[in-house]
Amino acid sequence: MEVRLFITSAKHMPMDNLIAKLYQSTKTILTIKDLALLWEETNPRNLKSKIGYYVKQGALIRLTRGVFAKDKNYNPKELATSIYTPSYISFETVLREAGIIFQHYDTIFAVAKWPKTMTMDKYAFTFRKLKDVVLFNSTGIASDNNYSAATPERAFLDMIYLFPNYYFDNLKPINWEKCDQMVKIYDNRQLIKRLNKYRKNYQKKYVE
Repeated sequence: MEVRLFITSAKHMPMDNLIAKLYQSTKTILTIKDLALLWEETNPRNLKSKIGYYVKQGALIRLTRGVFAKDKNYNPKELATSIYTPSYISFETVLREAGIIFQHYDTIFAVAKWPKTMTMDKYAFTFRKLKDVVLFNSTGIASDNNYSAATPERAFLDMIYLFPNYYFDNLKPINWEKCDQMVKIYDNRQLIKRLNKYRKNYQKKYVE
């Protein structure tokens, strides 16, 4: 009987170690790739089995195919940038947080390779497509808190690239010199003209 208890205990030790690694991670959202790296598991069948076990145990919550949360208190921005890769938070989400627009949106807006609007769990997401040369350029993208997000200047340029006449409530937080450097990655003359128009209108309103 003692031997049997020892064998059972030893059998579960690796799993206990895996869950310890799970909660040592600062990420609130984990993809299959994240779990493979975290658990150092190179065998797809073993990885699938382990994930299935922890989903049944409630240690992982399956949000969509290949994307999991450790609990319900996950960061929705992490989720947004895990649904599609590469992707980054931008547009209204960043501009609202920077005080450049005042309208509140429950939806989280991001840049991705494909346009898509969806609801997952209790959150709404809108992904907007930008050409690859922009999407894959990390200029003006900060990767903190386990997700990537545009700086206010990058989000501003993303917005006027897709919406030439967008109204902004407050352009004071914008660093125009940063915009001048960053606008080059879009390789779009019309965008440069739009940028100069917004700057000119801003200067008329606040500088002169």
